Amino acid sequence: MNADDGGGMVMRYLALAAVLLAFGLGLNKAWQQPVPAFGFRMPVFEVAPQPVVTEKKPLTRRQYRELLAEKQRAARGRYVSHLASSRLHAQTHASSLIELKDGRIRAFWFSGSREGASDVTINTALFDPAQGQWGAEQVVASRDSTQRALHRYVAKLGNPVVGRAADGSLHLFYVTVSLGGWAGSSITVMKSLDEGESWSAPRRLITSPFINISTLVKSAPFLYADGTMGLPVYHEFISKFAEMLHLDAAGNVIDKQRLARAGQGTLQPVVLVRSAREALVLTRYSGKDNPHLARSIATRDGGEHWGAVEKSSFPNPDAALSATVLPDGRLLGVLNHQEQGRDSLSLMSSADGGRNWKELHRLEEMRVVRDKKLDEKQCLNIVQGLLQNSDRRLAQAPAATLTEYVESAKARVRADGGCGFEFSYPYLIRADNGDFHLSYTWNRVFIKHVTFDQTWLKLRLEKDAYAAGH
Repeated sequence: MNADDGGGMVMRYLALAAVLLAFGLGLNKAWQQPVPAFGFRMPVFEVAPQPVVTEKKPLTRRQYRELLAEKQRAARGRYVSHLASSRLHAQTHASSLIELKDGRIRAFWFSGSREGASDVTINTALFDPAQGQWGAEQVVASRDSTQRALHRYVAKLGNPVVGRAADGSLHLFYVTVSLGGWAGSSITVMKSLDEGESWSAPRRLITSPFINISTLVKSAPFLYADGTMGLPVYHEFISKFAEMLHLDAAGNVIDKQRLARAGQGTLQPVVLVRSAREALVLTRYSGKDNPHLARSIATRDGGEHWGAVEKSSFPNPDAALSATVLPDGRLLGVLNHQEQGRDSLSLMSSADGGRNWKELHRLEEMRVVRDKKLDEKQCLNIVQGLLQNSDRRLAQAPAATLTEYVESAKARVRADGGCGFEFSYPYLIRADNGDFHLSYTWNRVFIKHVTFDQTWLKLRLEKDAYAAGH
């Protein structure tokens, strides 16, 4: 090599360094955002209006019996279940819920021939509490419509989550993958100004100025005090950990925090805002520690800093969970209260900020058949009974309709030749009128919806308190 060659090499290295420096400065400038504010916006619960007292007319005997029966029903509280999804012979998973301004409930989930298939769509349906019925499901986004809007190849869709921004608009976040498995995910968002009747074109959230992959969403967004939005997310590429995205009013990422400091295997974080400064995060656990327990992370300064990961007091079989904060400060959660499997689902409560949890009600329980060698007829008889108990419409449906629902569930329940059940991915919200709405995956073939009122919950909380005192 002569001197001229050496000088040329140096010049090329300097030029390359200049290009890389310029590229880095450009990325840094593009990623620089205003410093976010912290502190949480507390939910405002409506107070039920007092009934207007009017002059009472004498009741007939029949009217008196009906009124007495209604009072007895009201004293027991209300607990009703439905199937929110209506598509048959499909795999259905990962639902989320939001209350609309008129009191109806809108649900989202993904559905297709199988999880990760190219025909998976993001679907929605509406529940009318006054009628106690779900409307037909409709497609909100497909792989084709998403990739046309993003101008990039999209292999599969998953996990839709909906939130309401400070301006009242709905934001629908869902997972998209262009290459590889879920670890290669990014988040796509759409906006609606008419309560989900129509949506803007999808766009990708920029969660990293570099590769912008391996960010997934599962749990409900929340609002900071200044009206910006917090979006709980998680990372799965190489390492697994929970994160928090801070979005401005336009829905752009202005900050990202890693929640699981020195804590691997913390997925699908659920944020429970307890005050303007305090919040608790519960997460699914996918690590190797035994016993297999969920994890929790806390903040006491409005989300500016998050504490270390702590082990929860309840088991977790590497499965999603959901929870909400009651007006009196107690926590209400729904989870698979077991270390293995997802064939049992429980409603839990905590009166001490999430340190200890107690079961209030068993929503689903099929562990009893886990090790039994049931033949197909025995298994499908169980499926039929579960379907009829899950939706009163099926309890009164023609035999042919019920058979079609059972056949739809057969492919999953009998997948390994046995009789296996899955109740997973719960999503719990409290409506303005005090009612609770819960949706979850029912054997990967339907989305089940359970609604219960304050009276029903109060009776179970009181029963738990009485048992604890004796």
